Amino acid sequence: MASLRQVVERWSRDQVLALAPDASSQKAAQGVAAPGKWSLRGTTGTVLYGECKGSGARPYLACVDLAEPAYRCSCPSRKFPCKHALGLLLMWSADGLPVEEGAPQWVTEWVEARAERAAKAAAKIEAARAKKAAEGTDTDESARGASDDGASGDGRSRAGGEAASGGRPESVRHGRVAAGLSELERWLDDQVRQGLAGVAEHEWEGLAKRLIDAQAPGVAGIVSRLAWVRADDDWPGRLLEEYALIHLLAVAYRRRAELPAALAETVLSRVGFPVTREEVLAGPGVRDQWDVLGRRDEVQERLTSRRVWLRGRHTGRPALVLSFAPQGQPLDASLVTGTTIDAELAFYPGAAPLRALVAGRYDVDQDDLTGGTPPGVSPDEALDEVARALAEDPWTESWPLVLAGVVPGRASLGGLPLRPAARDPWGLIAVSGGRPLTVAAEWTPLGLRPLTTWDDEGTAVIL
Repeated sequence: MASLRQVVERWSRDQVLALAPDASSQKAAQGVAAPGKWSLRGTTGTVLYGECKGSGARPYLACVDLAEPAYRCSCPSRKFPCKHALGLLLMWSADGLPVEEGAPQWVTEWVEARAERAAKAAAKIEAARAKKAAEGTDTDESARGASDDGASGDGRSRAGGEAASGGRPESVRHGRVAAGLSELERWLDDQVRQGLAGVAEHEWEGLAKRLIDAQAPGVAGIVSRLAWVRADDDWPGRLLEEYALIHLLAVAYRRRAELPAALAETVLSRVGFPVTREEVLAGPGVRDQWDVLGRRDEVQERLTSRRVWLRGRHTGRPALVLSFAPQGQPLDASLVTGTTIDAELAFYPGAAPLRALVAGRYDVDQDDLTGGTPPGVSPDEALDEVARALAEDPWTESWPLVLAGVVPGRASLGGLPLRPAARDPWGLIAVSGGRPLTVAAEWTPLGLRPLTTWDDEGTAVIL
């Protein structure tokens, strides 16, 4: 794996402010983004640093490594990035930091420590991949030997089922999940037979709790969200659609042994069987120049989730980097909307792989990065892409798209409907001025959610 050093082109003010964890942090950052607040400030080209006057005798030491990016500050704030790191970035975006040959020792020590940790992480990934490849070779040899003896070479997989050698029963968890989904199938049959109007919200809550007890948290989460569907004006049709997808998932789990391996992995993930981070990183990686299209934060009970959408410049492959944190705790802020990174992603297994982890970034010159406005497709091509994704994974709830040459309207984008909550996108309409644009958007069954557009100069405008 290459070094993490890379030259980064200057971000816009909007890109910096989008990194703030909340509105109050945005306001506070703008308050400290003045040279007079800093007794020392500078940049080496890839690292920003400064000493900001605080309430105590000692100044706060803040620095930002632009290569990932990563942030550090000695202030007591629990927000991340804090106002001092954001203030440095705001001054840098306005070309307000002097360029220096070197940085203070406390900055170089932090950068070197990060590089050392990154090298160790990369070595660990390579070792895990080598081990997995060796195990795969041993498995293939065993399978060939079993085939020569007239036996099946299939062993136990994450999809469950009896192993060919020894006929071992399924795991205890698979048994519990099977029982819980069997009850779910009966409940759905009763709902369709008795009519949709008779169900009460407490029935969904009770069913979701029983599915949690059955160790099927993925299905439980889908059931718990049915109350939101009921609140919509067109709830009968949508509720029936949700019931159909839940029933399809329950049947697919029951018959997973008959499914292709990739689809069986998708079913298990949707039901709630986890895949560890180590397993994902041990799999093959996809290196490309990845455009960071946009992000969305969503509060889910006591957790906040962050969805960051990417798309490969050369592979055209979409990706979703998902992170979680308890409310009030910092989320991953290493992917900046509107930037392009040379990185390797490792994808979670499935029929339509989308979720991924950043396995590593590469040292490249800015001239080697394409940058600017990402390539897009027509609305018809975008619909074809979504149709292919749904054919492979019918439970897909969102998909990133980059639409080229589209004119936004109050309720549509390039002829494709917007989500009800995303209608009247005045910021997008203002950037367009009636002219066609390239727009990154998140497809959902309810319509598009615009994420980012690019102006005539190729600068990202976060929506």
